[in-house]
Amino acid sequence: MDSINRQQPEDTHADLSGKAAIDEIKTIVKKAQTCFFCTAVTTSGSSGARPMSVQQVDDEGNLWFLSADDSHKNLEIAADPSVRLFFQGSAHSDFLMLNGHATVSRDKAKIKELWEFVVKTWFTEGVDDPRITVIKVTPTDGYYWDTKHGNMVAGIKMMVGAALGKTLDDSIEGKLKL
Repeated sequence: MDSINRQQPEDTHADLSGKAAIDEIKTIVKKAQTCFFCTAVTTSGSSGARPMSVQQVDDEGNLWFLSADDSHKNLEIAADPSVRLFFQGSAHSDFLMLNGHATVSRDKAKIKELWEFVVKTWFTEGVDDPRITVIKVTPTDGYYWDTKHGNMVAGIKMMVGAALGKTLDDSIEGKLKL
């Protein structure tokens, strides 16, 4: 346990699995909306990192992205499907790191389901652009850092803690197992 957590008067650690882990992923991804999507994780230590917008998190915890078939990330996923995603939902909370397995497809039904008008910026021919692919990331595990009661309560606890000279930051963190 971290030294800062030993100073806490309340528990700051909670590992999550199953539905609780999926719910935490959905909550943080909804706040963050984008992530750093890292490829070549096992072959070269994550040499490829780029910002990506998450189009959807489904009820099984899979994350869905749209990508061009000629992108570096698609080529890197073909060589090594292990990926790592990093999220930051706010300045002081809602942090998430996920490890997972990525697959690339041309599932037209899923492309239409995920399509938003702004995506036409990258796929100028629209939803039927021949370059568009779908990336599905199936998380295997991860780690999260969050607050128990939201940023307002966390801020109040920090102010009270500073005034009293005690560590009161309302934090919670733990492993995610899917």
